[in-house]
Amino acid sequence: MTGFHEVRFPFPLARGAAGGPERRTDIVTLGSGCEERNTPWAHSRRRWNAGPGVKTLADLETLIAFFEARRGQLYGFRFRDPADCKSCTLAAAPDALDQTLGTGDGETTEFQLVKRYASGGEAYDRPIVKPVVDTIRVTADGSELVAGDDFTADSATGIITFTSAPDEGVVLTAGYEFDVPVRFDVPQLAISLDAFGAGDAPDVPVVELRL
Repeated sequence: MTGFHEVRFPFPLARGAAGGPERRTDIVTLGSGCEERNTPWAHSRRRWNAGPGVKTLADLETLIAFFEARRGQLYGFRFRDPADCKSCTLAAAPDALDQTLGTGDGETTEFQLVKRYASGGEAYDRPIVKPVVDTIRVTADGSELVAGDDFTADSATGIITFTSAPDEGVVLTAGYEFDVPVRFDVPQLAISLDAFGAGDAPDVPVVELRL
């Protein structure tokens, strides 16, 4: 992607971020009072306010340096969602069987990492485009593969490329940690110094980029 820096927003600041996924739904109320609902978005988009993570003057200086190096809104960057950054639950370690990667057909060598969110018989598959490469584990029919020998992973796209196309019917799974591509959602940081040795940046919105 043009205009993107493969650098992560400082995680000590991100830990205090508040936010999560948003969905756009167009709602039309009919004369009968019934509703018709539709969405133009195939995928959710995430927003956070990273301001609450700024606790000290050192945090503030780190934030200013990061903002300036990204030229404000010009360049995107990686963001670690403190509430959703693994193929598994937050309390667990990624396992190679966590998520379905696809099924071999004897020809395809490239597969996109996805994370499935399921509830009440419904599910949503989210493309994962900024994985942490050294955490990725992959299996073929339950047998774990060797990174570098059997497959490679692209940290900028989330594409897993197999050295040889998996045979037809072979079930592929993966486990991993991941970041989210974002940019700053304001052209200016509103900063105040509330006391010696302490900083305050109450509003630092970031928004997910569609790649």
